Amino acid sequence: MNSKPSTAYTWYVVFVLLIAQLFSFLDRMIMGLLVGPIRESFEITDTQYSLLAGLAFSLFYAAMGLPLARIADLGNRRNLISVGIAVWSFMTALCGLAQGYWTLFAARVGVGVGEATLGPAAYSMITDYFPKSVLARALSVYMLGVTLGSGLAYMLGGAIVGYVSTMDEIILPLIGEIEGWQLTFFIVGIPGLIVSVLVATTVREPERKGATAHNKNLPLIEVIGYISARKGAYAGHIFGVSIFIMVVYALNLWGPTYFIRLFDYSPQEAGWTFGLIMIGAGSAGLLLAGTLADRLVGSGIQDGYIKVILFSMVGMTPCAIALGFVESDTHAMVFLSVAIFFSAFQGGISGGAIQLMTPNRMRGQVMALYLLVANLIGLGLGPTVIALTTDYVFGYDAAIGKSIALCAAVLCPIAAFILWRSLSSINILLDEQAAA
Repeated sequence: MNSKPSTAYTWYVVFVLLIAQLFSFLDRMIMGLLVGPIRESFEITDTQYSLLAGLAFSLFYAAMGLPLARIADLGNRRNLISVGIAVWSFMTALCGLAQGYWTLFAARVGVGVGEATLGPAAYSMITDYFPKSVLARALSVYMLGVTLGSGLAYMLGGAIVGYVSTMDEIILPLIGEIEGWQLTFFIVGIPGLIVSVLVATTVREPERKGATAHNKNLPLIEVIGYISARKGAYAGHIFGVSIFIMVVYALNLWGPTYFIRLFDYSPQEAGWTFGLIMIGAGSAGLLLAGTLADRLVGSGIQDGYIKVILFSMVGMTPCAIALGFVESDTHAMVFLSVAIFFSAFQGGISGGAIQLMTPNRMRGQVMALYLLVANLIGLGLGPTVIALTTDYVFGYDAAIGKSIALCAAVLCPIAAFILWRSLSSINILLDEQAAA
């Protein structure tokens, strides 16, 4: 049996996994700043671009999530994460070699396959490393990688776009001449290989809580049966949060473009502005949500995680709607900052709720199911709904703010209602696991 790791080491593991999550979102969200250059290179619409940024990634991210989570539940989670980081980093760099729409689409699929390893395995490891009393905070610190990675993607991307715009030509050894947006993929992708080595050499696989020789080979059919018997709790949580994430990803992907089209920001200015908002407001939202959730659960409110998420839905909605009506960039920054702040609440604790609702031996697989739905709906559809609304409802590029407002006004109340309706079922399941 493994000796109990020190508190310092457990937080070190969270830090390393945070770095992994940072690079995953750096690679994932860099697309948000490259709308203009890629559209120009391939002569495509917002809708076609949104499929590159969302569906190409999320489709195979979701498809590979369940078999990879099966490996996470049965095998070494540390090794799975390390290999996954290497795969998605390599595929991100490969995006820089794309010579057409479909080759870039294929490379984005590869990024999604690699990143599908991280979520289920990391959540499962952190839940085994930490007691319930501080779990929400640990998961929220891990999920800081989302806001830091997204923010750095836009800031770094903006700086690179600004730098390469001053160059007459970009020539790489063995590759030849490339465009600025292609160089961006090389710069953000290759360093991830170092993170892969860091995980493999410094992170230890934790002992599984509640795992026995009998349940290590849990049949998949039993996992499906468990979820099916408790579908009210799982469906309400997963679909409610996933619909909310549609708006979250819409803000994250189209945020820089919003400033470029409505307020004539340069890509560099938009990248730095939105990046700072993501890092500041998004990180604050994540940390506050984790603290609030732990305090609510500590005071005996079993569904504290869910209530914090519901609060964030209510808080974000009017701010996202306001983005369709503001007339100055200052007001836009204020409303967008508050919207991003509330949107980040769900980042750590939505997956944390899944962990508390689920027996250890199937956490990875249930988490993968959550991520499958959340990414297919949230990332796969969220950016595309905005693009379709802009292209076919309003019919002009500068309507991006109105598209965000309309989608938030429709989707956020639906998400909150679905999640609220599932509260009683979720509480029954939480009580069941607390007594186990």
